[in-house]
Amino acid sequence: MLSSTLRSQALRATPRRLLSTTTSSTTSSAAESEPLTHYRITLLRSAIALPSNLKGTLTSLGIHRRLQTVYHEHSQINAGKILKVKELVKVENVPKSAVRTKTEMKYERKATRGYNVVGNKLQNQSP
Repeated sequence: MLSSTLRSQALRATPRRLLSTTTSSTTSSAAESEPLTHYRITLLRSAIALPSNLKGTLTSLGIHRRLQTVYHEHSQINAGKILKVKELVKVENVPKSAVRTKTEMKYERKATRGYNVVGNKLQNQSP
């Protein structure tokens, strides 16, 4: 009898987390107005020494190298593939405007041409 009352008091004392279907207020208003229609999938773990069916799933997603990022539309087929390799990849929901092609990602990583003079040792010295 005593243990059941202690148990009920402990259950009431522990905070319960409620699942919320609304988005948090910290997200930007631009992201809220535009629907999330694509997955951004990045391979975080290497596929070396994995079974061939998991390697095939990564290949069908278009991922060949570690830290490579690809974009796919939301669909049941893509969701199933992602669930199969969920321990290896990082998945984010992004709007269509955030989707980048392979060449766009390449140019974003490239350094700008030329050089910038940060400082001049000759001008900084005083006689």
